Amino acid sequence: MRALTLLADRQLELREAPDPAMPGPGEVQVRIKAVALNHLDLWGFRGMAFAKRQMPLVVGVEASGDIAALGDGVTGLRAGQPVVVYGGKTCGVCKACQEGRDNLCENISGIMGFHVDGFARDLVNMPARLVVPVPDGVSLRDAACAPIAFGTVQHMLFDNARLQPGETVLVQAGGSGIGTVAIKMAKALGCTVITTVGDDAKVEKAKAIGADHVINYKTQRFETITRKLTGKKGVDVVFEHVGGEGFNGSLLVLKRGGRLVTCGSTAGPTVTFNLMQLFQQQYKIFGSFGCTLQNIRDSLAKMASGLTPVIDLEVPLAEFERGLARIESRQVFGKVVVTF
Repeated sequence: MRALTLLADRQLELREAPDPAMPGPGEVQVRIKAVALNHLDLWGFRGMAFAKRQMPLVVGVEASGDIAALGDGVTGLRAGQPVVVYGGKTCGVCKACQEGRDNLCENISGIMGFHVDGFARDLVNMPARLVVPVPDGVSLRDAACAPIAFGTVQHMLFDNARLQPGETVLVQAGGSGIGTVAIKMAKALGCTVITTVGDDAKVEKAKAIGADHVINYKTQRFETITRKLTGKKGVDVVFEHVGGEGFNGSLLVLKRGGRLVTCGSTAGPTVTFNLMQLFQQQYKIFGSFGCTLQNIRDSLAKMASGLTPVIDLEVPLAEFERGLARIESRQVFGKVVVTF
């Protein structure tokens, strides 16, 4: 089979590799059909794994495919069935895993494609518990965006921020993969959506997918405009995944008692903020990472009902690096998907 392998920082090679053994008890073998790209892929490519890892390493952290074979004892799945696969190599036995909260696994071995071999290969064996069926009518290209992009947003907005119909939400970096999903999910709930982008070319694109107000943060102060749009009250929720210099601005535009949920730090991992502002305004700040298996199921159900991902670029496996370059350029609007 083919396996796209990271040999060293920024050095990828499409190699031939032995097919995996037949799946063992409780496992399924998945034939990968699509890999969706994320900043995790870009960080791993750059060598920012934040943990020891061994190379060569098969890349790819988010994927869909169909079941090629079933191991003994697997029920509820069938050969040929379209599925998505969970991106964390979780233990399955700790309290969090038993409760379906694999993103809080106490014994996780790593993120696939980042710390341990990932999904950019033709075949992979997975525990059946980490495989989620794809509903009828959802393409494998779209489904590939469920395990991380859609699942992450579902977890952020609804498990953590508890977004409610009619609320106002600020989505930072609305042109990103998760930013576009957040806009669409919040708008589908009946929220007023304000979003920021870094390029005038993205303004109309963001409006086309549901944003009510779009701010170019490079030419305008999003803090000033957001407070003006909300009558100086501020927003109910900030969807934050950028960090860096904009984090304090995100706090500033929250209404009293507002909620900020964050899952990333693409503009910088270190911030300094005023604790008096935090407690006097009674802000609620949630850190969010990954998602639960139920978040993935809910995301796929939303896709089946018509809430599909925005696809910016689709490339073949051999052009995986071109997809990473598209994300790195920050010209991307939506998701980049690698198809097999």
